[in-house]
Amino acid sequence: MTRTTLLWGLVALASKAPVAMAPLALVFLCRQSPHGYALGASLASAYVVGEVAGASLLGARLRHGRMRRQLSAGLIAGALAFCALPVARSAPSPVLIALAVLAGAAPAACPGGVRAMVTRTVPDGAVPRILSAEATLTQITWAAAPALVVVLALRLHPGAPLLLGGLLAAGAAILLLRLPEPREPEEPREESGSASSESASGESRSGESGSGERAAVPMRRSLLHGWPVYLTSAASMAMLATAELVLPALLEERRLAVGWSGPLLAGFALAGAAGALCYGLRTWPGSVRIQSLVLLVATAGCLCLVAVLPGVPGIAAGLLLAGVFQSGVMITRTLGLRERLPQRVHAAAYSVMYAVGGAGYSLTASLSAVALDLATPSVAILGGVALTLLITAVGAVAEGRSARRARAPEREKRRNSPRPDGR
Repeated sequence: MTRTTLLWGLVALASKAPVAMAPLALVFLCRQSPHGYALGASLASAYVVGEVAGASLLGARLRHGRMRRQLSAGLIAGALAFCALPVARSAPSPVLIALAVLAGAAPAACPGGVRAMVTRTVPDGAVPRILSAEATLTQITWAAAPALVVVLALRLHPGAPLLLGGLLAAGAAILLLRLPEPREPEEPREESGSASSESASGESRSGESGSGERAAVPMRRSLLHGWPVYLTSAASMAMLATAELVLPALLEERRLAVGWSGPLLAGFALAGAAGALCYGLRTWPGSVRIQSLVLLVATAGCLCLVAVLPGVPGIAAGLLLAGVFQSGVMITRTLGLRERLPQRVHAAAYSVMYAVGGAGYSLTASLSAVALDLATPSVAILGGVALTLLITAVGAVAEGRSARRARAPEREKRRNSPRPDGR
């Protein structure tokens, strides 16, 4: 705990809360309008589309030396869009959709950028702990946000949650400027290591400091080199979508009160916070790649329990265990990306991973809706788990091959080096 990490915690909390509140807040904003819930769902979908586009496009343009200003400007633009939505709630639907897209897109690079900034302020050995703290903050925020939105929307004003989100985003923009600015790595050749040598073998010193057009190609190549990590991150978010979106239908199928979905999902998020905290308390055996694979499979197994165990206690047990393992997946995927790519592209890579995760969530949401039309909720959950395991297998095979190729030059060097006896 230092002044910098405490300040980072405030920035992370203030910038994540609007994201967690936005989809449900948009639904409540339109609940009493002529178009009702349909318009609210459309705005929530537009917000997610904006997030995915903003994280991939703006995140790839983050640069050391001016990252604070870039992120702060994005948060300010998002805050203005958040505050404009309640004011313009009676405006035509295209105007509201455009504001929702802007609210999602403008600050979308902030999670990856802030993560890259804080990991540069702590020693390498403390990075897993700081990422554990970030995951804990995220899960607590997502557990508390729905209840906060409901209370503000029903007791104050339908637009109150969005106004609060705008104020929090503006506060995060101001606090962000007080964080230390990360500098460009001095020796990117050493930082890149074997991973970047494959993905950016054409990168030269002139590409580092020359024209922006020449440097853009190595940046893209480096980002693309992390595709197996992005893929397994999408698999993780697919499981999250399966758990959240099919749960109400599963409860209804088993003739249980649908109102249980709120407490069960809150428990899922709080279990994730506890799991993230536990991960950061010690060093775990195996590489982060193996840890991530094990945790993904464990999460999938727990979701299978949700599909087959009877009653609320059985569903709760499966969700709580899934939440514990799911948070570990989030941390290990970030650590894996950090090891795989050169330091100078970490902020952009975290943003791309965030965007791919959002795309995985949205795709699984659409597939879950189709599955619920064709089969029972239990079958839909098992289908989502099967899809997740397939994506995980593809990503794991690709990561393994890449790791073996990266170690090949080192093994060849040891094989050709002279023995102690001179032979």
